[in-house]
Order: sequence, then C-alpha cells, then structure tokens
Amino acid sequence: MSERPAQRASRSSRRRSRLTPKRVVIIGLSAVIVFGGGGFVAYRAIDNANTPPPDVLSLEDLGRLAGGEFGTPDPKTDALKEAAIQAHKADELKAARDGKESLDVIEVKKKGPGGDGFPPANFPPGSDPSPGSNKATAKNMLSSFGFGEDQWGCLEKLWMKESGWNERAMNRYSGAYGIPQSLPGTKMASAGADWQTNAATQIKWGLGYIKGRYGTPCGAWGHSQARGWY
Repeated sequence: MSERPAQRASRSSRRRSRLTPKRVVIIGLSAVIVFGGGGFVAYRAIDNANTPPPDVLSLEDLGRLAGGEFGTPDPKTDALKEAAIQAHKADELKAARDGKESLDVIEVKKKGPGGDGFPPANFPPGSDPSPGSNKATAKNMLSSFGFGEDQWGCLEKLWMKESGWNERAMNRYSGAYGIPQSLPGTKMASAGADWQTNAATQIKWGLGYIKGRYGTPCGAWGHSQARGWY
C-alpha cells in the first residue's frame, strides 16, 4: 500500500523536530554567535564537540579537586609565580648596579598569615622552626604518597630552595607560604586547619600537590630547575 502524502509530511516533520546531538551543537553555536563570543568561541565549541571527552574523574578525585589537594595547573597562580621570579631578578640587577645586596626572597614570619576566613595565627610559645625535624617528617611520609626513597634527594633540594624547610617562610614577592610555598597559603587548609603553624600539615599538602601535578618530587624539581618555580 502506498503512503499518503499527508502521512509522509507528518513523518518528515517529526524527524525534523527530534533534537539529535548534532542539532544540539548547531543550536548552541547559533546562540553563541547571536549573543556574543565571536568566531573564536564558535571555533572552540566546534573543536570541543569533535574532541573525545576526557576520562571521568572519580568521586574521590572530585573531592580532592574541590578541597584544593588535586595539583591541577592553575594559570593565574602560575602567572603570579612567574611574575615573582621576574621581580626578584629585576631587584637583583638593580641592587648590583647600586652596589647593594639584594633582599632575600624568603622572609620568616612572626605570625602565621591569615586569609580566606583564617585570622593570623600565633606560633606556639617557645617553638622554633626545625628544618632537620621537618625533613625527617617528610622523609617518613614519602611512602604514604607512593614515592620511593629515590625521590628524597629531589624533594630535599626542592624545598630547601623554596623555603629552607622552614614552616614560617613567606616569599616576599609572591606571598607563597610554608615549607612547600603554597600560593596562597590557605590552599593548605585542605590538609588541616593548623596549616599556618604545623609543619606536618604543610608537608602533607605539599606532597599531595606534587603528586597531583608533577607525579614525583623529581618531576617537580625538574620543572623548578627549568622555570624557577613549581
């Protein structure tokens, strides 16, 4: 039995009304172009639509990311680190021209810095930084993050360069704080509320950051040697 013209038209209309994935992308692009964003945004949308989706993060990974533990690249923070390196180099050149000594990159704070709802914190009375004890703490934590003893040399050099293994160290150019030089220091709160004063908390966060972003301390040390920061 032949199909009536009205039936064919109805079926064709239903097909056109269905929202296929391709049709959704086209509609989205149209909205971008109409309401702003320009050709570059439209190009990126097409490119993303044709790119396979990345591996799905686990709930654990999402929790770590939300808590600031996951060492994902942060362009804004990376730019601040780069700017701090350049500012220090400029000061060194100026000091050399003037025949003066340049300021040390690191200043030792008399109070733990505040921020993001944390008030400045007093250090425990009678306590003093102990780089040797801090190194021992870090060395004992290596295996819990999946790092072998072969990574210790890189970590020791990395954090000696960054902070001298001093939990009260702050970069006078960037404001990075603590043994691992977290920027800002409040990121370390994901490892413990005592991040301002507790070396072990800072080390725990720092090892998590290194593992998440660079894989190993030697990976972080290599980046630091190449760029001046990690």
